[in-house]
Amino acid sequence: MKHFEFRIGGEFTTPAGRWRCTDIGTRTIVAIRVDLVETRTIVDGHPVRRYLAQEEAELEGWLNGPPYTIPEQVFDEDAIAECEPVQSGE
Repeated sequence: MKHFEFRIGGEFTTPAGRWRCTDIGTRTIVAIRVDLVETRTIVDGHPVRRYLAQEEAELEGWLNGPPYTIPEQVFDEDAIAECEPVQSGE
């Protein structure tokens, strides 16, 4: 993809997974991963890690923001070149 093709809220894929654009910088894109969401919570004093599919993560509110409760990833100019747009309805 080209930098100008990104839209906040728009989704794209990389070899690592599916992402939702959360911010557009001058030369970078910031996004959250939506196809496999890793969550970390404390249960009875112990850390618990869970992996959620996009539908479950959306239902539980993990993809709501900003601010986001899951980490955002910065894509630089080289990483942007590996991105593919997701068409509506995919």
